[in-house]
Amino acid sequence: MKTRNVDVAIIGAGTAGLNARRECEKAGVDWVLIESGPYGTTCARVGCMPSKLLIAAAESAHEIARSKQFGIDVDSWSVDGAAVMKRVQSERDRFVGFVVESTQAIPEKHRLRGHARFTGPTTLQVGDHTRVQAQSIVVATGSSPWIPPQLAAIEDRVMTSDDIFEMETLPSSMAVVGTGVIGLELGQALHRLGVEVHFFNPFDELGPFSDPDVMNKVHQSFGKRLNLHLKTELTDAEITDEGIRLSWLDLNGNQCEQLFDKILAAAGRRSNVQDLSIEATEVPLDEKGEPLTDPRTLQAGDTPIFFAGDAAGHRPLLHEASDEGRIAGANAAGFPHIEARMRKPPLVIAFTDPQMAIVGKRFSELDPKTTEIGAVSYDNQGRARVMGVNEGLVRLYADCNTCQLVGAEMFGPRVEHTAHLLAWAIDRDEKIPDLVGRPFYHPVIEEGIRTALRDLARKLRLTGQCPPESFGENPGD
Repeated sequence: MKTRNVDVAIIGAGTAGLNARRECEKAGVDWVLIESGPYGTTCARVGCMPSKLLIAAAESAHEIARSKQFGIDVDSWSVDGAAVMKRVQSERDRFVGFVVESTQAIPEKHRLRGHARFTGPTTLQVGDHTRVQAQSIVVATGSSPWIPPQLAAIEDRVMTSDDIFEMETLPSSMAVVGTGVIGLELGQALHRLGVEVHFFNPFDELGPFSDPDVMNKVHQSFGKRLNLHLKTELTDAEITDEGIRLSWLDLNGNQCEQLFDKILAAAGRRSNVQDLSIEATEVPLDEKGEPLTDPRTLQAGDTPIFFAGDAAGHRPLLHEASDEGRIAGANAAGFPHIEARMRKPPLVIAFTDPQMAIVGKRFSELDPKTTEIGAVSYDNQGRARVMGVNEGLVRLYADCNTCQLVGAEMFGPRVEHTAHLLAWAIDRDEKIPDLVGRPFYHPVIEEGIRTALRDLARKLRLTGQCPPESFGENPGD
């Protein structure tokens, strides 16, 4: 049994872990990066990149399918499922290769392979070969998909977002259990590529929203296009010679069943902290047995242990994992000196069509007594109608006392771009009159955001503080 003594031990070589080690390098401390699985981040292997590759193929097919509205007839076209998946896998492997290559370039003395578990407050057992004693520890072990208990009987045949991209071709039919961001992104993409997709959720949720008006718009939009089984209880799942049979009770209590080629569990992910033997430490835990950490320092209680990325569970997104890795790494390297960092405004984007985004405060986090709301419907917005994507609703939230923009929930065309503009505005504490006075070209999707800002200015009674030319009318605004 070998023994390693280091200043900082980092468990997990994903996005958060790799960024934590960069901070340790900068600080000049001795560190070791521990990984039990293959190198390559969740984003590159099974998350952001392969899902967007599948969505890109679906968008291409959808553009052909809807071309007739522009007077363009495409006589004959088809989707080659094997070719679609081949490109997804090829490009995915390319992205993964870059990450693996950069990780393997880290000097071997700083890399350790094997499963790590705590044997004491600052002691780790790695595999059956190494004992690591550290001054501080960063836990960046990521997350794993969760399979609902209703699918336990067929768990071996259930796919998750960790293995769906390994399909050799597209199936004829698929049941997607879960209607959050992952389920909707992948399910809608497969639907557009010709797969018969049915979505199941025991609740009435579609996407990440909390604003009732935006949620209603999402239900109207997706209800017209997708096979949704919301507030539906799965009662049985079994494997047959013809496929996988799901049974469920519909809204009226009727028993239903259908055969599917594939089942995708997209009911969320859980932090990978259960196999770390955290009970050997003094890390405070919540009622679910997961670590409690300060989101500004990533420190668990007063311990020298820091949790970052999906393992922390604050904001399980790649850009947040990158930030958290750096915060946790810097504080672990400097322990016991701890610095709290100002976090960036929350930014969540779903690449559905229409797209979804949440910026800053959610509707559910607002104080109705001190909040005003401005809105824009994209159903008749000029540029959106020109492009044939005129559908959606965006709601902006402002503080009545400071007149600052504080948040937004967005469902509409290209909100992946407009959400960034709003995130930057919130980060700079911009006030509504200043935002109304920003330049807007015509005709562009961004004019919809100006419409919502004007609505806010009127409701806040700030029109006198805005440049009068900012309220000029444009055709199709």
